[in-house]
Amino acid sequence: MHNLTARRPLVSKLAAFGLSLAIGAALPAAALAKNPMVGGAPMYASKTIVENAVNSKDHTTLVAAVKAAGLVETLSGPGPFTVFAPTNAAFAKLPAGTIETLVKPENKATLTKILTYHVVPGTYTAKDLMKLAKDGGGEAQLKTAAGEPLTVQTKGKKVYVTDAKGSTATVTIANVMQSNGVIHVINGVLQP
Repeated sequence: MHNLTARRPLVSKLAAFGLSLAIGAALPAAALAKNPMVGGAPMYASKTIVENAVNSKDHTTLVAAVKAAGLVETLSGPGPFTVFAPTNAAFAKLPAGTIETLVKPENKATLTKILTYHVVPGTYTAKDLMKLAKDGGGEAQLKTAAGEPLTVQTKGKKVYVTDAKGSTATVTIANVMQSNGVIHVINGVLQP
C-alpha cells in the first residue's frame, strides 16, 4: 500500500502538468486569434505601424519605400494614423521600373508625397469610414498627410478608396489596429 500512496502524488503531479500544458497551449492560440494575420504574420495592437508592417511578407515593397522616404520615424510616432497599406501585388501592378525609380534618392520628394497620400491623420476604422460615406450621401473625402484628398465609398460591407486620378483600391483587410492608429490593407497604389 505504501507504493500506491507514493504513486498518487506523482500521478496527480503528472495530471496537473498535463493540464497546465493543455492550458498553456490553448492560451497562445486564443491570444493570436485577437491579432489579425497580415502577410503571414500576426499584427499586434500593442506595436506601432512600422513594427507590425516589417513582419508582413505582403508589405516588403511598402516597408522598403517607407525606409527610402525616411518615414520610419514618423510612422513610428504617436500619431494616430490611418494607413491604407498597398500590398506587394498592388505595387507590382505599377508600370515596370516605377518602384525602382521612386526609391532613388533624387526621387525622395515624389516618393514621400505618394506614401503620405496613403496616410490620414487620426484613427478611422472601417465602421467610421462607412459612417462618413453614409453621412456624405455615399462617399466622403479624407484629407491625407500629403494634403490631398482621398475619396472613401462603401458598397455593402466593402470599403473603397479613390485617389485624385480616379483609380480605386479595395480594402482587403480592414481594422488592423496598431498602438498608433490603424492599417487597412488595400489592393492598389493610390496616386495624388
